[in-house]
Amino acid sequence: MRWMKRDKPQPVPCRQFDASNCDTAEASAALDVTRLLTTITDNLVGMIYRCRIDPDWTMEYVSDGCYKLTGYRPEELVLNRRISYDQLTLPEDRERVSRVIHAGIRTSGNFDVEYRILRADGYVCWVLERGVAVPDAEGRPAWIEGYIQDISERMAVDEMLREAVRRYESLFEHATEGIFQTTPDGRYLSANPALARIYGHASPEALIAHLHDIQRQLYVSPDRRAEFVRLMQTTGTVRNFESQVYRKDGSIIWISENARAVKDTGDNVQFYEGTVVDITERKEHEAVLEYQANHDSLTGLPNRSLLRDRIDQAITRARRENIMAAVVFVDLDHFKLINDSLGHYVGDRLLLEVASRLKSCVRGNDTVARQGGDEFVLVLAEQHSEDEMLAVVGRLLDAISQPWVDGGQEYGISCSIGVSCYPRDGADPDALLRCADAAMYQAKASGRSTYHFYTPELNLAISERLELANSLRHALERDEFLVYYQPRIDIASERIVGAEALIRWDCPGKGIVPPDSFISIAEETGLIIPIGQWILREACRQTQAWREAGLPPIAVSVNLSPIQFRHTGLVQSVADALADTGLTPGQLELELTESFVMHDAERINVAMRSLKALGVDIAVDDFGTGYSSLSYLKRFPVDRLKIDKSFVRDIDSDPDDAAIVRAIITLGHALGLRVVAEGVETRAHLEYLRQHGCDEVQGYYFSRPVPAGRMETLLRDGLPAAG
Repeated sequence: MRWMKRDKPQPVPCRQFDASNCDTAEASAALDVTRLLTTITDNLVGMIYRCRIDPDWTMEYVSDGCYKLTGYRPEELVLNRRISYDQLTLPEDRERVSRVIHAGIRTSGNFDVEYRILRADGYVCWVLERGVAVPDAEGRPAWIEGYIQDISERMAVDEMLREAVRRYESLFEHATEGIFQTTPDGRYLSANPALARIYGHASPEALIAHLHDIQRQLYVSPDRRAEFVRLMQTTGTVRNFESQVYRKDGSIIWISENARAVKDTGDNVQFYEGTVVDITERKEHEAVLEYQANHDSLTGLPNRSLLRDRIDQAITRARRENIMAAVVFVDLDHFKLINDSLGHYVGDRLLLEVASRLKSCVRGNDTVARQGGDEFVLVLAEQHSEDEMLAVVGRLLDAISQPWVDGGQEYGISCSIGVSCYPRDGADPDALLRCADAAMYQAKASGRSTYHFYTPELNLAISERLELANSLRHALERDEFLVYYQPRIDIASERIVGAEALIRWDCPGKGIVPPDSFISIAEETGLIIPIGQWILREACRQTQAWREAGLPPIAVSVNLSPIQFRHTGLVQSVADALADTGLTPGQLELELTESFVMHDAERINVAMRSLKALGVDIAVDDFGTGYSSLSYLKRFPVDRLKIDKSFVRDIDSDPDDAAIVRAIITLGHALGLRVVAEGVETRAHLEYLRQHGCDEVQGYYFSRPVPAGRMETLLRDGLPAAG
């Protein structure tokens, strides 16, 4: 029970009010005070009481506020008529309340205590009780007089606050983001475990103890902390503030901060508080993506996107220092032939080798980039003269021309180089690239394996090439192509035994365009496939037409571009041309250049045998200009070798050329092949070839390439007397 048993208290004597002892004014004043006290007591929010200190806590008096507080009427609690107030106190609170009241009475004579009661309606509410002990005649505490007030609403608010604090503490302790408070001068006031983990400390306490100068100890660049403080002073917040910081072990990570300045009522900054996220993984991923976006995936060189920026930088420096910069366009010669005949893996290895060689030729402040395919671009910064550029170009040509060995096989490679200069040729990346590209094409046209500096005259050549390319796209559908035929002569009889089909383009406004002017464009654009199929079918059709007209039967030779030969539909297109025109397969000969044949001998050998299975003949053209391997050549299903005209031209005056021609004739016969000499222009050429056993010849001595009508006349009437 709340109270210890004591002796029965004696009634406390009260002073009786005697109106007869006072005059009328004093009586009125006394009555007003009584009324005032009664009014206050009855209307007070809460309950005034007087109770005995006994085991049942017997109430002798309770105010009218009792009903609102407890749900019981005063008369139900007074003298415990229905229930004692002590019974309203929740059992789990009674012992604590008793201790508090006893201690208060014992020490100061008064107390206040908070506890819960069970109202008559079954609801539990919190109350605050304040009381003072009233002594009996002997001075011992006998009664308590006091006030009890409903504090449920305040307790609910307090509980909400406590719950909010618990939640904040839980979030603070278990958050995956770092949370902090720091002073403006760079000391930590508080930190959560996540922040300690991010910075590599064992605990928040260890972090706070270690980091006493954030600007110098934490930030890799102290300027970032200075910028952080500047933003706080000007805007009061930072959002997604990214910086590099040191961890405790010295390693560097990236973080992102969100924070605000906390100020007092006088608008003075008290501290900064905010959150920290480790974004190292994201930054590394972004770096990888940025690298991939700006670098070639095969060689690791800057790609087209980064190249423009490097040219811009070189131009800016050259303009500032009044010097020059150069853009060097490098294109490998015959790379498509290597890539497609030997396979992309070999082509990729060659590109890696070329990239390495190019980088070895330039300085650290220069750039080597891969434009795409087999095209590379070098940006030469800080150039002072054209001679300085020429020295670099010379090193490039020498480095690229060195033999390349792959898989035990040695390959000869070369490149064509075009050079443009700032400020002479342009003042922006596009202009310099365009000019260097044009110069590179001029180098290719000059025979490859050389360089060319841009000149204004090249603009006209570029325009003409673009115009030609646009016209070529419609030439086939407009029926603008023609086939010319150059007779092939048997030396022994000097009779026509065959003809080489050569395409010509009758371009509106330009007249007859020779193949050297448009075949390379057709190969670059892929138009060589439909054009090649057209000339194959047309040559077969015309040869069959001559035969049906009763003319002497001849074989027709059709040149195959390497791109045609690599096309998967080649064998089928040859078969279809023969079937559709009715030409005997033995009357068709397909010509391949020696350099192409030797690039991927095994695969080409298989393709040749598929063509031979159709019954057609195969010739190796331009023989002697490549790097033939006789071990491969003897295994090819080849019928003819055609000696390149560059060796025939001077056989009557150059002993070396004469010796080469004799060797090729001997080689061809040793392998069981017929040998054809191209470029025969004089009687001396013919006699030399006849003397050394050459089988057939072609050349202006007998006839230039002629239209089909003229070729028909030659077949009918024979060759005119040569001489």
